[in-house]
Amino acid sequence: MSEYQYYEFAAVDAPLTRAQQAALRACSSRAAITASSFTNQYHWGDLKGDPRDWMKRYFDAHVYSAGWASCSLVLRLPGNALDKTALAGYAASAGGAFSVAWTGQHCLLDWSFEDDSGDFERFYDEQDGPGWMARLLPLRDELLRGDTRPLYLGWLARLCSCELDDDELEPPLPAGLGALSPAQSALAEFLELDRDLLAAAAAASPAPAARRDALRAAEAWAAGLPEAELRAAMAQLVTGQGRALECKLSLRHAAWLDSRQAAPARRTVVEIEAGRHSAEQLRLETERAERQARIRPG
Repeated sequence: MSEYQYYEFAAVDAPLTRAQQAALRACSSRAAITASSFTNQYHWGDLKGDPRDWMKRYFDAHVYSAGWASCSLVLRLPGNALDKTALAGYAASAGGAFSVAWTGQHCLLDWSFEDDSGDFERFYDEQDGPGWMARLLPLRDELLRGDTRPLYLGWLARLCSCELDDDELEPPLPAGLGALSPAQSALAEFLELDRDLLAAAAAASPAPAARRDALRAAEAWAAGLPEAELRAAMAQLVTGQGRALECKLSLRHAAWLDSRQAAPARRTVVEIEAGRHSAEQLRLETERAERQARIRPG
């Protein structure tokens, strides 16, 4: 089995200083290090540093992949970006397929996958790692804007890893689970989520609001904000604080929408798994029809 390991880190909110880059270089003479990234791969050795410590001190995202069918994505977000109580419904406090850790002013979200069955050729037949960061990093912005679908995918990863009891209730089901963003689809692929289980979970997810309806809802929400708050928001926008302002307002708007919409009934793990067979049958029938259409003359 390959000893291949791939490490990639990205700094998003603030570039690495020269001193920080020098500290990282002291840990690796071969790594590609810039003001926004650290990338290296190993075939006989290992990283001379603690990835979790680096995430606390330097970086906002980390992708790891190993040839023994192990991979993980860690995202660092501001500590006030997510509600601790709500997040506890999706993630474990330590270890497993999806966990969260609180470190001072930040929270670290960790999606992981491990397998020893030998079924996943991506780990054994090629060097898995390069390319994942570019596909997965947009998840961070989605989370900062109040999109909880990446959190729900993490909870499904825990279900796939048999970490949940049969009678455990699912966390709040986000809208649009059946129409994932490109980054969310990449996350499902990265975690090797059972596609039929994902389809079963998504069956009860309401469709996202049409763009016109979403705009009208945002206008209705903004109309209710105090004038002083709107003036303060404009001041933040023109003084270069647009990113932080967008995240803050997006989270508040998402919470307002949730308060006005009836939440889908929460299902147990057993109920979601019961829908997996129907989803599988539907998928197989669809694939069969597509194959027949391809070989039909004319």
